[in-house]
Amino acid sequence: MPVRIVTDSACDISLDEAAELDIKIVPLSIRFGEEEFTDLADISVTEFYQKMEANHLLPATAAPSPGAFENAFRKCHEEGASGVVCINLSIALSATGQAAQLAAEGVKDLIDVTCVDSMSITGGLGTIIRKAAEAAKNGASLQEITSLVEDLRSRTRIIATLDTLDNLKKGGRIGGAAAMLGTLVKIKPCLDLSSGEVVEAGRQRTRKKACQWLRDELSKAGEVEEVIIIHGDAPDVQDFYDSLGDIIPLEQIRINQLGAVIGTHGGPRVLGLTFLVK
Repeated sequence: MPVRIVTDSACDISLDEAAELDIKIVPLSIRFGEEEFTDLADISVTEFYQKMEANHLLPATAAPSPGAFENAFRKCHEEGASGVVCINLSIALSATGQAAQLAAEGVKDLIDVTCVDSMSITGGLGTIIRKAAEAAKNGASLQEITSLVEDLRSRTRIIATLDTLDNLKKGGRIGGAAAMLGTLVKIKPCLDLSSGEVVEAGRQRTRKKACQWLRDELSKAGEVEEVIIIHGDAPDVQDFYDSLGDIIPLEQIRINQLGAVIGTHGGPRVLGLTFLVK
């Protein structure tokens, strides 16, 4: 019987695509003050950005419970899976991976579950998940899929420019970019999350220069694949997409709206790229 893939809602894969690839997504929760929403179920991406724009409270996220993952693993068993590879957003950024590991221990007598830290988020995690799910559909074993994920995560790059560091600061995910706090008067912070942590990668004085930095980083990366533009309701995303045509054929580029989980920490108008280096 096939191996199944389980992940969390930080992967920014649509529910339709997840159904097509037999991926189970365990949702995180989003909080605005006292209001709490289950990602993908209680609040859509559009509603999230509208609420963040209108609300003076910065949102926060909460990891799924181990029980939520245990339910997903048990469901895979009931559906005939021979094993599960659970691939979650970077453990350096969330307790989600630890919840999955606890759940795996709870079902070890029922089904073999391997938990893998993707060291990634959003489109980078999504790419890893898609390729793992395709391998599972083609009959790959638990170990073969785990090895594939380890290779993919070593080649995944994630870079972004933010309009504000407020959301990252509030959520406690600012990591190696903490030194930028207090110095960002009309400065656009540039970040590299390729290691699974938030790392300062530069500071640009304008949005235009920050977008050029993204272009330059993609160009310097050499031969790449699975290029995805990630954005948090950014008004200039189409212009940015068009600007990449001299680096890579536009038909090879996806555009992904950041879901509520990563949008919570990236804030409004975040713009970035994820890709695999060959």
